[in-house]
Amino acid sequence: MNAPVDVSFFARAAKPITSYRKYWASRFGTSKFLPMSRAEMDQLGWDSCDIIIVTGDAYVDHPSFGMAVIGRVLEAQGFRVGIIAQPDWQSAEPFKALGKPNLFFGVTAGNMDSMINRYTADRKIRSDDAYTPGDVGGKRPDRASLVYSQRCKEAWSDVPIVMGGIEGSLRRIAHYDYWQDKVRRSILVDAKCDILLYGNAERAIVEIAHRLAAKEPVQQITDVRGTAFIQRNKPEGWFQIDSTSVDTPGRVEEHINPYQTTSEQAEAQGTTCVKEEGSGMPEANPAIQPLTFVPNPALKQKLKVPPRDHTVIRLPSYEQVKSDPVLYAHANRVLHLETNPGNARALVQAHGDRDVWLTPPPIPLTTAEMDYVFGLPYARSPHPSYADESGGHDAATKIPAWEMIRFSVNIMRGCFGGCTFCSITEHEGRIIQSRSEESVIREIEEIRDKVPGFTGVISDLGGPTANMYRIGCKSPEIESACRKPSCVYPGICQNLNTDHSALIKMYRRARALKGVKKILIGSGLRYDLAVQSPEYVKELVQHHVGGYLKIAPEHTEQGPLSRMMKPGIGSYDKFKAMFDKYSAEAGKKQYLIPYFIAAHPGTSDEDMMNLALWLKKNGFRADQVQTFYPSPMATATAMYHSNKNPLRKITRDSETVDIVRGERRRRLHKAFLRYHDANNWPLLRDALKAMGRADLIGNGKHQLIPAYQPITDGSYQSARRKNSTPTAVKPSAPVKGRLLTQHTGLPPRVTGSRKPR
Repeated sequence: MNAPVDVSFFARAAKPITSYRKYWASRFGTSKFLPMSRAEMDQLGWDSCDIIIVTGDAYVDHPSFGMAVIGRVLEAQGFRVGIIAQPDWQSAEPFKALGKPNLFFGVTAGNMDSMINRYTADRKIRSDDAYTPGDVGGKRPDRASLVYSQRCKEAWSDVPIVMGGIEGSLRRIAHYDYWQDKVRRSILVDAKCDILLYGNAERAIVEIAHRLAAKEPVQQITDVRGTAFIQRNKPEGWFQIDSTSVDTPGRVEEHINPYQTTSEQAEAQGTTCVKEEGSGMPEANPAIQPLTFVPNPALKQKLKVPPRDHTVIRLPSYEQVKSDPVLYAHANRVLHLETNPGNARALVQAHGDRDVWLTPPPIPLTTAEMDYVFGLPYARSPHPSYADESGGHDAATKIPAWEMIRFSVNIMRGCFGGCTFCSITEHEGRIIQSRSEESVIREIEEIRDKVPGFTGVISDLGGPTANMYRIGCKSPEIESACRKPSCVYPGICQNLNTDHSALIKMYRRARALKGVKKILIGSGLRYDLAVQSPEYVKELVQHHVGGYLKIAPEHTEQGPLSRMMKPGIGSYDKFKAMFDKYSAEAGKKQYLIPYFIAAHPGTSDEDMMNLALWLKKNGFRADQVQTFYPSPMATATAMYHSNKNPLRKITRDSETVDIVRGERRRRLHKAFLRYHDANNWPLLRDALKAMGRADLIGNGKHQLIPAYQPITDGSYQSARRKNSTPTAVKPSAPVKGRLLTQHTGLPPRVTGSRKPR
């Protein structure tokens, strides 16, 4: 068995977050809830807050909510931390509710990007918000981080603003904005915040807080990893290289081999150095230039490679990527090449006369640091201000996101899957950060003993994925030097340790705890990884599935799967065979719930047709589906905007990706997923005829949709009849499996364990 690799390899040069001397205000102790009003501050004996966190989510003091984690981490450092949750952004007055913070405002849109939270994939505004009491929409503005930062500046112009959260993280450089259909500037420039923290920010926020407390100007804090800031001048001691030396955009010209003869060079260029027949002698070809070797003065002594930690890569400017989609795809590719904390270099991108600097990604937390963060004194419930008159929570005060995760436990962070449509890797990184087994068991016991309403069922032991706990590269040296975007695509890397024994051991210990009746696994399963450990699949299927298990093949066809960086459907078939086998051995009837994405870049109409045929053949009917949602900075979003594939070297003539644009074509792809819905049949009939597949229209077993349209009384009429209105669906026989649930291709809207902060 290969021992799990601890991320401490990356943290050798990083200061542990537990090693700082506590701020003087630690004498006030800890609070049951971080205060949200002056009255609560008075009860704690505070005259002011050192730090005020402004968030777009309701305040739930639970480690699945970003504002709670950052707040508790800062509190443990001795700082007095207040919370302003979902303020009215129409004026600056609500941002003065707790007074002027002594050190800084911390601003976040919440656990989700505010635009994804507020709008559907069809750009229609949502009426609900799972992070708001009563599931009420409209409690946060568009681009909440930007708006909150501006209001904080209006309230207290001399107070530094530190932005964090997934919204700022995914908008740290110039990015394509799906809702405006254009490239927007870095949120740093528009928000006027002083510094932005991207990724999981505990290490960075602790260092910045202590440096600000020591009276260091925020403008001088430019050396903290995982941060972005604005500078007008190039700092001394840095070596700058152009991003085109990392990945060349435009036409790639082949370099001349200096060892070729003149005639060989001419032949390679499609010319000749031989004089035409009858001339009598060779003649120099003007197209062939003589080779000239110019000595480089900088290399008089010996070749020196600039130190990586003082090298910055200059990306194309905002103005360039805004006007040139190819350069946008190039910049996106370079950014993703520089995401490994073991070898990433700093990045810089000009916005007019200012430069947006990005330091290398944050050093992942060690297991000991993860245990520390998750072991802080969370109340594990919403702030009392959200309770009804009886002190409980009714439909008007319940927070759906909290209800979903109140009995779940987050056991790890990060994801090395690299799915191009997903924002987890871009935010949390691909290095897995795992808690210790003891830490997880303690949290389960705390839920059992302290959380009201616990019935003995833990709803999830997971994270961004269910089964990457303590899995990583077999070699720390290889892991720190690797630049691959995925460890499991196009196949599982030979250097990846796929041992699930630590997870199996934890499952067995957790379900044996007194008072725990059932441990369910609610996080998405990486099934191509799971099949490497049949013992894990057996353990999962026989003890931790509540009848249904969700997995995400995303598609069946190679075209879209290769752009998603997802395994072929054969991996699903292999897992399903194991799932059915172990379910039968346990005497249980259990079903898989596969998720699929419509209209992903690289998906043709034929691909969606074949997926629909696969669904029908396997007896699946989708209840709710969603089309591809281009989130800021994702690789698939770069494909959507540029029509290029950043998974390969970007050139003007490189591979063009089929992009599903326009309302009608997006509706068609969505309709294929809901082939059984009579409302979609007219659209599908027209499309199948245009595709030359009218043979799929009819009532046969192997045909996709019927030739007749139902009418209101339940009978059917010919599809050729004019003015027919599809309003009902004739009842059909039961199908295998369960109705497929909504899947956006992004972190789920109401799953705390998969929600990156």
